[in-house]
Amino acid sequence: MTSIRTVIKPHRRRKPAALAAAAILTIAGGSAAAFWFAGTEPTAAATEPGTLVVPVEIAAPVLTDVPVYLDGLGTVQANYTVNITTRLDGELQSVMFDEGQAVKKGDLLAIIDPRPFQAADDQAAAKIKQDQADLANAQYLLTKDQRLSQQQIVTQETLEEQQAQVASAEAQLAQDQAAKEAADVSLSYTEIRSPIDGRTGIRRVDAGNEVHTTDTTPIVTITQTQPITVVSTLREDDLDAVRSALETGPVEVMAMSMDRSRELASGSLSLIDNVIDQASGTIRIKSTFENKDDALWPGQFVMLRIKQQTLRKAVTIPSAALERGEDGFFVYVIDATGAAAVRKVTPGPIESGRAVIEKGLSGNEQVVTSGQYRLDVGTHVSIQQTAASQAVSKE
Repeated sequence: MTSIRTVIKPHRRRKPAALAAAAILTIAGGSAAAFWFAGTEPTAAATEPGTLVVPVEIAAPVLTDVPVYLDGLGTVQANYTVNITTRLDGELQSVMFDEGQAVKKGDLLAIIDPRPFQAADDQAAAKIKQDQADLANAQYLLTKDQRLSQQQIVTQETLEEQQAQVASAEAQLAQDQAAKEAADVSLSYTEIRSPIDGRTGIRRVDAGNEVHTTDTTPIVTITQTQPITVVSTLREDDLDAVRSALETGPVEVMAMSMDRSRELASGSLSLIDNVIDQASGTIRIKSTFENKDDALWPGQFVMLRIKQQTLRKAVTIPSAALERGEDGFFVYVIDATGAAAVRKVTPGPIESGRAVIEKGLSGNEQVVTSGQYRLDVGTHVSIQQTAASQAVSKE
């Protein structure tokens, strides 16, 4: 899965280094930062002649529950896709749907000219009536011969022949009843109905054309978009984490716009494929979304976010406070004398302007978020208010 990279500016006195992604996992939500600022007056030590005072902005770490996500590119797929074709050879008499129309299972979509199939059905019905009459006559003669046989007027051979006639008439009736059922089925196929709930696409065959069971072009294609699925890939290294999350219950999934600015739909992980692609080291996964507002459309690309876990009472700071030097990540904190000090930290997931600090901060510090490029250990600072804090003070 693709993780979000946060660009962090290097310390002015250290050799610049490219910032690697702090963690494969990313965090969602971006809890609102609790910024607080001291007065704008410099400390007493800082007012001594010749003392360098650097204006900075600071923020307090925020302890909050942070959901951790795996991110990746996904493709929206219809839950079902059905090509509507004919089961009979004949003329497409009429088309009953509009292109792009939402349809329900069983809705009438098109009609094949039913006249030849109606005639065949009527003929099969007439044949059954004839068979029923023949059977009734054979049964009457058998009953008569059985009575005469008891009086020894009819031979046993004649009686057996009549019994065979009855059996033959019964078989003929059964055969023609099956033919009538087949004719009924063919007649029903003249009405083409939707097999699923979904939405019609572009009409491919117009009324008046001859259609055949061997045609490769469907009359129309119906896709089911409620619910709908998103197929994406998961890195092999992340498989165990996602499987562990599944064992505790449904795994939440979000479909985001490609620029990650909007959540399009929320759903759940429904399937992990049964084989890993050895060439790419990934495994396919499928997520399901109700999609009641049709925010997702078949063929659409989305950014998929899979909730792996929730970090409880995690320490978070604005990602702008993070610096990277030769020895790793660090932040500037303000000590009791109003001077800058360096605190080495271990960052975790980073997103939406905030970073989880796994090690190095307790949550009670003041971290520098702006102006740190002019700082060094022991540099005295003058804490400046941002526009946001000024608005709060005016209230």
